[in-house]
Amino acid sequence: FFSVTEDLVRRRAEHNNCEIFSVKEIQEIEKLEYLDKWCRDLKILYLQNNLIPKIENVGKLKKLEYLNIALNNIERIENLEGCEELKKLDLTANFIGELSSIEVLKYNIHLKELFLVGNPCTEFDGYRQFVVATLHQLKCLDSKEIERSERIRALQNYPEVREKIREQEEAYLLKRAREKEDAQRRMQERKDKKENQMESKLGIDRTAGNCYVRQYIFSSDSRESNDSPVISLALELLVVDEEDRRFWEEPTPYTPESRLETHRYIEEKRRAKDNIRESKKKEKPLRTLVTTEGKVLNVNEPKLHFSLEDDEENNQFILDLAVYRHLDTSLLDVDVQPTYIRILVKGKPFQLVLPEEVKPDSSSAKRSQTTGHLVVSMPKAKEILLAKQKVSTSIKTSDTNALQKNTRRSGQIEKLEVDPSKYSFPDVTKIIQEKERIGQGPIRLQPGKITETKKSYVDVEDNEDVPPLI
Repeated sequence: FFSVTEDLVRRRAEHNNCEIFSVKEIQEIEKLEYLDKWCRDLKILYLQNNLIPKIENVGKLKKLEYLNIALNNIERIENLEGCEELKKLDLTANFIGELSSIEVLKYNIHLKELFLVGNPCTEFDGYRQFVVATLHQLKCLDSKEIERSERIRALQNYPEVREKIREQEEAYLLKRAREKEDAQRRMQERKDKKENQMESKLGIDRTAGNCYVRQYIFSSDSRESNDSPVISLALELLVVDEEDRRFWEEPTPYTPESRLETHRYIEEKRRAKDNIRESKKKEKPLRTLVTTEGKVLNVNEPKLHFSLEDDEENNQFILDLAVYRHLDTSLLDVDVQPTYIRILVKGKPFQLVLPEEVKPDSSSAKRSQTTGHLVVSMPKAKEILLAKQKVSTSIKTSDTNALQKNTRRSGQIEKLEVDPSKYSFPDVTKIIQEKERIGQGPIRLQPGKITETKKSYVDVEDNEDVPPLI
């Protein structure tokens, strides 16, 4: 079974921040150990539907108010005196035949509800009267309220009822002793029969299916040893159908031993199936990622959609792998190599050969927050320089040819010289043209140039001795 460990208690108490000293509730454990040391403040304890044979290690849980231990293998009530605050006890569908053991509950003065339905003791003559008369603090038994008149009648007949209960207990204990002996004998017979069947299968085949299994066994690598795990597993497969049919059709009494035997049988079959799965996993050949010649193969074992984009503008490859949106990133392992990329998705390899070499050190991997896709950017190892030149439309064709000739000169960097005589540049100071101002205002305010008009007179001689006219 499962035993109580610190890790198990913490997992059962995750809603309490895994603090076992302050946990208030634990569920689904099969053996009571250490609870009185780790969980002193327990108030509610659910232990139903397990194989617990005995109530133990709960006596120090002084704050425990509700104990549900239904559907287990309990045969007597004990070790609950220390549960001072116990108010409700559920022992439904156990194997309590020693009804007088309820007398220990007298010390649980706060106990109000008790459930014993489904136990052998409930079939005793005088069962309810005995419980009502024994536990005065009880308010409800098996979901039925105890009335004052019922308690008075039970107390009046208590001596006779108690004696009758003792006699029935003795008869039940003798019956239980016989059931235990029968269960022990039946388990031993089953074990011996199984061993005989396993031995006989080594030399005898009953069906064509058995022939196939024998062929598989003795063609395996471990055929030299009859005790090998492969042979044992195959022999177990031969008898599984017949054994299952016989086990489930055989009538058995409903006892703690039969419940325990059924549980062990189911666990045994589950382990056998797990062994089959593990053997199949081991036999499955590993997928080849790189051939013996060193050739890298394209592999998509996770069967995921993907796209590889050549981003020429940024000189890189972009891989978009459509991994599952809710897959944890810790389950992804990305390995970028110069010529290929390998991604493990939950251990399954995805491998893609790249068109040309990339830089692994400069590569990056990211997850999309919306789609969950894995996007890997891988810069190319070969650098590409793109020269961008803009040629003015005002330059003549002959001038561009001359410029190209100059750029072809090796080893020299020359500057382009522009002949100002061949090009006209606008005068920004005269963007707005001025109008002639003739005859407007005094001459001294005219900003324009005054051009002197020379007139020639043919009939007049210029005498230098005569001063000019003013």
